[in-house]
Amino acid sequence: MRAAWYTKLGSAGDVLEVGEREMPVPGPGEVRVRVRTSGINPVDVKRRAGGRGALDSTLVVPHFDGAGVIDQVGDGVDAGRLGNRVWIYEAQWGSDLGTAAEFATVPESRAVHLPANATFMDGACLGIPALTAHRCVYADGPVEGQTVLVTGGAGAVGAYAVQCARLGGARVLSTVSADEKVRIARAAGAEVVINYREEDVPARVAELTEGEGVDRIVEVEMGGNLDASIEMLKANGVISAYASEGEPQPAVPFYTLLYKNLTVRFELVFLMPEEAKQKAVEDLTKWLTEGEMRHTVAERFALENIVAAHEAVESGPLGKVLIDLGI
Repeated sequence: MRAAWYTKLGSAGDVLEVGEREMPVPGPGEVRVRVRTSGINPVDVKRRAGGRGALDSTLVVPHFDGAGVIDQVGDGVDAGRLGNRVWIYEAQWGSDLGTAAEFATVPESRAVHLPANATFMDGACLGIPALTAHRCVYADGPVEGQTVLVTGGAGAVGAYAVQCARLGGARVLSTVSADEKVRIARAAGAEVVINYREEDVPARVAELTEGEGVDRIVEVEMGGNLDASIEMLKANGVISAYASEGEPQPAVPFYTLLYKNLTVRFELVFLMPEEAKQKAVEDLTKWLTEGEMRHTVAERFALENIVAAHEAVESGPLGKVLIDLGI
């Protein structure tokens, strides 16, 4: 099979190779998927570059997300799954072989039914960003009737968080950094989108909520936004954070948090409770089937151009970068 891989850490052009590899065989409880589309996330390029620790295997086929068709099942898996269209998540978690290949094996629970009205491109966009978004929105229960602020609402996680909150009956506000990102956040369902480079976000949120503040914040920059988040939250509110690149070691203003009885939640998708993942899968599948989900694709590349694809992710695109692996 055709695949991309690296055997050392470094820049995309220095370490990524494309060629023929041996076909994987599904083990007990696994399925093999003929990958049609592979989705690239920032974590994929950071791991390849060495930003997430040392390389602990001799060869890595990257990428956690993808979509395709089940063509083989392992022991204990219902043969009725053969031929099923699926989207894949966490393909490379606990494995050295991700979706940047014509075939990938995953535990059957990580190969999720892809509704007929959804494309392989749609399915490959989900995975890490959609599961993260769902957990950040719903980790503390339903959001119906609440006001949720999603920072970075045009980002991969942010746009799905806006959708998850809206589809759960919340009023959704969002922040973005540029005018061209306003359209994405609005299309996802944000009622009001605030350009934080041009407006005072806490003041605008106070105006929009008549001084009451928001119930929850889905946070892309926990450290850099912490003071503003505390100001904008109601008592007993929640910050659900999945990143803090600008300020990776924020100081914790304990008593300021205490006197509003706030919760600060940290969410890493790979360590989400399994029941939370399955709930996310259930909701996402329902919304996909109903045609309620929107996906933003930045660029698409052939497998042979994986170096350019990784470099595109590193440039900070608006939307997900995909690898097309053909029929």
